[in-house]
Amino acid sequence: MTLLTDEIRALVGRKKVYTAPEEFGAAAGRYFGIAIGDHNPLYSDPEYARAQGLPGVTAPPTLICETNQYADLPIPPDGYAGHEWGIEIPGTRKVRGGNSYTFHRRLRPDDVVTATWEITDVTGKTTRSGSEMLIIASRATYTDQNGGLLAENEETIIFVALEAGK
Repeated sequence: MTLLTDEIRALVGRKKVYTAPEEFGAAAGRYFGIAIGDHNPLYSDPEYARAQGLPGVTAPPTLICETNQYADLPIPPDGYAGHEWGIEIPGTRKVRGGNSYTFHRRLRPDDVVTATWEITDVTGKTTRSGSEMLIIASRATYTDQNGGLLAENEETIIFVALEAGK
């Protein structure tokens, strides 16, 4: 059995698009900063933000990558409220392989964000212990209401067979 099937290969190019229903607003950045313990005055003090060359308050950079903040996604039984592809492979364990972020511009309160996710690659490998492994790479591109690039997120999800040779 192989985890890298024709059905899995066909996922390359699959897209999901989420657009926020409204502008982010100043409170979203302020609240997110508080929630993650980042009390940078860029998120709460408009005068301070302007003195730093910004048009006003902004948000912690990673807020834009938290699609659960604005995409109105359903919450599955495991409680994860962010973007998922819905890929389930019986007999495997799913592991987040990591993320790599590139930020192009800070989020402003008047931004309406669109996140466009695309599966960019699928690769089959074998672990040192002989278990099959499937790596699914995807990219999210975050744009503002004018199509301006805000950020990108490269992400990998790894499925590892629970038994070697399965």
